[in-house]
Amino acid sequence: MNFVSQHIFREYDVRGVIGEDLTPAVASEVGKAFGSQIVKDFDLAHPTVAIGRDNRLSSEELSAAFAEGIVASGARVLDVGLVPTPALYFAVHHLGCDAGIQVTGSHNPPEYNGFKMLTSRGPFYGAAIQELHRRILDGEFAVGRGSLEARPVLDAYIEDVAGRFKLERPVRVVIDCGNGTGSLAALPLLKRIGAQVDALYCDSDGTFPNHHPDPTVDENLVALIERVREIGAELGVAFDGDADRIGAVDENGRIVRGDYLLLIYALDALKRRPGEQVIFDVKCSQVLADRITQAGGRPIMWKTGHSLIKEKMRETGARIAGEMSGHMFFGDEYYGYDDALYSACRLVAAVSRSSSALSGLLEGIPQLASTPEIRVDCGDTRKFEIVAAAVKHFKRHYEVNDVDGARIKLPGGWALIRASNTQPIIVLRFEASDGERLDEIRAEVAAWLREEGVTF
Repeated sequence: MNFVSQHIFREYDVRGVIGEDLTPAVASEVGKAFGSQIVKDFDLAHPTVAIGRDNRLSSEELSAAFAEGIVASGARVLDVGLVPTPALYFAVHHLGCDAGIQVTGSHNPPEYNGFKMLTSRGPFYGAAIQELHRRILDGEFAVGRGSLEARPVLDAYIEDVAGRFKLERPVRVVIDCGNGTGSLAALPLLKRIGAQVDALYCDSDGTFPNHHPDPTVDENLVALIERVREIGAELGVAFDGDADRIGAVDENGRIVRGDYLLLIYALDALKRRPGEQVIFDVKCSQVLADRITQAGGRPIMWKTGHSLIKEKMRETGARIAGEMSGHMFFGDEYYGYDDALYSACRLVAAVSRSSSALSGLLEGIPQLASTPEIRVDCGDTRKFEIVAAAVKHFKRHYEVNDVDGARIKLPGGWALIRASNTQPIIVLRFEASDGERLDEIRAEVAAWLREEGVTF
């Protein structure tokens, strides 16, 4: 179909601007393609597919159209309604579905929306998503008589997660849902496990009137930091728009980045299960790998991307993983998918087992000089050329891990140059033993990039 643009078919999802890239007609076509693919892959005339949606203003209409498309392929659709993304993931397990799809714009601006898909066998990404576009272009759809029924799942999800925790002592926590779909579950869930909860922006509102729901952006944590300090909470937790990514601040209002959050989870797990493998993405601190090794764990550096991390967990049997972005994955005592609500409970539980607040869980852990993720505009073709050239150039002088871009190990630190899988940008990050060395490493990489026509 000419009205279905190829550029909305990304590495991990289908995503675009409402009214331009995404319309109910487009959603219906993608639904037909997805349903047809599930019919083929599972060799079933009537596979079962769960569908959920976030609280964006366009999500209900898109969800109805997508479901209509799946039904046309012959599938049985269970509509779980308005839920956080991890509750949709839970539904696939809980309801015994063959596949699932969440209509969500995640942490993108309000004018965006999209479709996250999975199967009971694992993530649905990469070539599988591109195959949906081919099916649409060729009109290659399964034709059947499916069905649609409502199947609420949110209460069962909250009961399942809450039943996994019992706090050792009451913990005072501030939560900031950013008016996203985490608003539907975060407060009752944390109260159920015994936390003393102070809530910010936990009214569901898909226009996000207070701040954008992306906890990796420091300015979105300002209100959370102020409230934690004001009431003397032991930690603060923030969620992205669909509650599959977590952000946190300690009792002093200091931001705890995703790599250090993962380290907290990993060290806590290694106390109970020595020898665990822990997967982390290439943007994470070297401190993470070093401390996991010291604690008897086995660190595995891997590619950035929640679907890629999940697939690596399946391949290696690792049960704990995480990303700098705040996606955290637990297969040791949970289902293995990224769930910020479960992650919040697990963090609060870890604090409850300590005699101190959140900062105490990182006591003695080095805090190296580092930059946040730096995003530099670069065309989709050129970005891969730049990364390939970086690998070739820096390997002449340094050790380079090229599992995902170029992670360059320099004396006293490291630098990362990688191409985004979802946007026309290059992603950079730098870490060093101190600020002076950080500036030197950054200057060396910047000088090389300028020779390649890239400035930041």
